[in-house]
Amino acid sequence: MSHQATKSILRVILFVSMLVVPAAAIAAPKTMRVDFYHTGNATEERFSLDRVVTEPLAWPGNPARPIDETNRGKYFFEVADAAAGRIVYSRGFSSIYGEWETTAEAKSIHRTFSESLRFPAPDKPVRIVVSKRDPKNAFRDIWTLTVDPSDKFIVPDAASPDAGPLLAIQRSGDPSEKLDLLILGDGYTAAERGKFERDARRLADVLFQTSPFKERRRDVNVWGLCPAALRSGVSRPSQHVYRRSPLGATFDAFDTERYVLTFENKAFREIAANAPYDVVEILVNSATYGGGGIYGLYSTVAADNAWAPYVFVHEFGHHIAGLADEYYTSDVAYLPAADRVEPWEPNATALLDPASLKWRDLVEPRMPLPTPWAKEEFERYTKEAQQKRRDIRAANRPEAEMDALFREEQRHDTALLNSGPYAGKVGAFEGANYEARGYYRPQADCIMFTRDAVPFCAVCRRAIDAILDLYSRLQ
Repeated sequence: MSHQATKSILRVILFVSMLVVPAAAIAAPKTMRVDFYHTGNATEERFSLDRVVTEPLAWPGNPARPIDETNRGKYFFEVADAAAGRIVYSRGFSSIYGEWETTAEAKSIHRTFSESLRFPAPDKPVRIVVSKRDPKNAFRDIWTLTVDPSDKFIVPDAASPDAGPLLAIQRSGDPSEKLDLLILGDGYTAAERGKFERDARRLADVLFQTSPFKERRRDVNVWGLCPAALRSGVSRPSQHVYRRSPLGATFDAFDTERYVLTFENKAFREIAANAPYDVVEILVNSATYGGGGIYGLYSTVAADNAWAPYVFVHEFGHHIAGLADEYYTSDVAYLPAADRVEPWEPNATALLDPASLKWRDLVEPRMPLPTPWAKEEFERYTKEAQQKRRDIRAANRPEAEMDALFREEQRHDTALLNSGPYAGKVGAFEGANYEARGYYRPQADCIMFTRDAVPFCAVCRRAIDAILDLYSRLQ
């Protein structure tokens, strides 16, 4: 064999080897974060830059899926090469501001919320465009920002030194090839770190007992961080309990006693920056029923409540996949929409035309639309239960009474919703998205509808799978 032929063969071998290099072997860029302020009221909104930072760890996202085509979220942002105009990264998301602007308070005052966008750090100037859904749910550009990575005012390695040691709860592979779930503890003292670890592992196990996470377990890494709190617990203003916890989590968000959020975005981000993460769960050290979940931001749960396993999974469904609440009888802070438009969420619809139904491929032939179910009986019983719940809270009675009421509801609703000719089948069941009329859910019962011991419905499972694919599939 000639010397030239040998060189040609070596070039072919080198080229082929380059094609099969795993994503983990390719140096990932740093993570860049744009912190900004989102200000407005029910009729207007503004964005203003706070700062641009890089985080100390490499970008954990899937390099093979930088563009988001799932059509999820109230907002959407794109990162484009400023010179060429080529889009290099995009993601849909929702926000606390996006929820707050639909409350009654937004009709009377302005408020400002801190928010962030995270993306792979570029090596040349990029143009960031944020868009928002209009009244017809089409995206319209609302804010544009240019970021030059050579800017001397970009803050390097922005992370809190007080996050505590990183806990590897489940390490399935390189962060660039897995969905990275970060579990953060809030309201745990230094002496309670062991409790946080037990809580985090217990609830992670609950998640992996639930489909489709059960089948996709090896596609997920789980990490834990627990910054030490000076005092145990988090704020609960309705009971005049106030804590300066590291993440700032609080009950009574939007004046809804069970809704748990943190409004301390920068504190949350600087603690989370000590770990690779795509999605975040915040465990609050409390036995009071509560939690929350916002698509692309985080979800929360009160770790010691008897219903924590259910709340963890339900709220995580909001956070990871943008699933809608399918219930409509509980008190919420949001005002009803003025117009009945098709929701962007994958598990709620206002359209009953079999040809345009979002989940039409999962509906059996001759399935009636809308699909009959025991709606009147469900609403009568639930109305009575809701009044009992309000009475328990108003009298500040023990949490055990609330747990007992929930168990009674669970027994009743499981029997009612999981019997009959259409139980367990995909159709269009009226009552969803906080509305008793005009919105429909895919199945009579689902984790997104009740606290019953039932799985995610087929439509919700498929929606979650699509997000798991976005972060863990190479093609």
